Amino acid sequence: MGWLWAIIVGFVLGLLAKAILPGKQHSPLWLTTIFGIIGGIVGNAIARAVGIEATKGIDWGRHALQLGAAIVIVFLGDMLYMAMRGNKRRQRA
Repeated sequence: MGWLWAIIVGFVLGLLAKAILPGKQHSPLWLTTIFGIIGGIVGNAIARAVGIEATKGIDWGRHALQLGAAIVIVFLGDMLYMAMRGNKRRQRA
């Protein structure tokens, strides 16, 4: 059940990150979900390092860190995706 939640949260984080970033992102939905999952993991690690690992109620700080990490990872991952995709088009021609 943990993996299912990771996929769902990663999907939501990835879509939110894509919506927040300006311009068009070209990465496919499955890759955006993976970027969101990675952002969630990185955000949790940062939250644990800062000391907001577990609080009473909703962990808004942890969620904000997860979203921030997802935004950075979606941005960088989309740049890498487009660079690799562009290189493949040049090699075919």
